[in-house]
Amino acid sequence: MRVTRGRVGGCHSIVGTAPTYPAARPLYPRPVPEVSDHSGELDGLPIFWRSAAAPPELKGGAVPLYLHGVPDSSDEWLAFLPRTGGIAPDLPGFGRSGKPGSRSYTIAEYDRFIESFIDQLGLERVSLIMHDWGGVGLAFAQRRPERVERIAIVDVVPFLPGYRWHRTARIWRTPVLGELAMGTTSRFVLRLLSREGNATPGPMPADWIDSVLDHFDQGTQRAILRLYRSSPPEVLAAAGEGLGGLRMPALVAWGMEDPYVPARFAREYADALPQAELLELPDAGHWPWLDRPDALERIAEFVNARAA
Repeated sequence: MRVTRGRVGGCHSIVGTAPTYPAARPLYPRPVPEVSDHSGELDGLPIFWRSAAAPPELKGGAVPLYLHGVPDSSDEWLAFLPRTGGIAPDLPGFGRSGKPGSRSYTIAEYDRFIESFIDQLGLERVSLIMHDWGGVGLAFAQRRPERVERIAIVDVVPFLPGYRWHRTARIWRTPVLGELAMGTTSRFVLRLLSREGNATPGPMPADWIDSVLDHFDQGTQRAILRLYRSSPPEVLAAAGEGLGGLRMPALVAWGMEDPYVPARFAREYADALPQAELLELPDAGHWPWLDRPDALERIAEFVNARAA
């Protein structure tokens, strides 16, 4: 990928400019760690997670912790884990983890879950890789910065002033209308709606659609509605008030054709984080690594730099 480098606000800027993208570097004969599935219980809540051992040259240091967004699960990180090692949980309310009606599914609740989860696994320090609502990890990072070595932000929900929810989120935030939208989500509807989520023509890949529908039960629908309804713009802005105090290395990687979060928030995140590097990805949507495989390698390189 050809890039241009410069200074933007307080961050380094990297802007992809190549009209065509070279194939990713060969993975073989480099050993590829196996991704393993795990299940357990945390405070009475069933928890599912995936893990992969770090490549031998990256042993030691903080463990990469991958946090997925909505309506995903740890499935979205399957291509990343073999490259970096690490852990990817299904957050409560999603995937194969528990989805009890007794939970609030708020930013603060997910913040507490992250700390309890890594405590249970015996992890002192982590590197956070966050996509979409995986940005709840930023709440944990602001509260416990000494436990976070580096952060990668990939098209994350803006914990910043000035954001207004996109069309689908506004529907979900509206009582009754949101429930109706959830109840009518079928394969046909998901294929139709997902056409806007990526820059590649057509709906999202079949594997992604299958993964979402496999876990899109009433528990996940309830978790999504509660999460969005508990997060008006003023709550989002308040959740990021301490971003300027995060001094660890940060990468902000952004699909510039994201229809849900305008590209200006990539730059605003990079300006808010003192040690941020900005990677702008033309021809990429909300899941930028699906449109731009080179983005996956660039994010993995940043995560792997923990060994440097």
